[in-house]
Amino acid sequence: MESVVTQPAFAADKVSLFKVITAKDEIVIGISEGDLAQMEGNAGGIAKALVAKGSMSVWRYAVHKSASGDLEQAPLHKIGLIASDSLRVEPYATPLKVLPIDESKR
Repeated sequence: MESVVTQPAFAADKVSLFKVITAKDEIVIGISEGDLAQMEGNAGGIAKALVAKGSMSVWRYAVHKSASGDLEQAPLHKIGLIASDSLRVEPYATPLKVLPIDESKR
């Protein structure tokens, strides 16, 4: 039996991707290296921070096509997460290029 360990995908400026799963749906979020360091640097730390704060703002990521036609993970827009008992946060691995967060698009 093989064991597969997934690591979050990283962009050039160290954006980590995570999948947030609720009873209704799942989304992919990106968190910058600096913000992630304040949350223990892992999915468990994100979950703890969310429960402690009750809510938090993060960047939602989605697959889009670049100008050259390649698929890549790109920040879509900033969203708010609300703590919930049915919430799970886990690392999200992708073979695609992960674009950095552009804070000017808030």
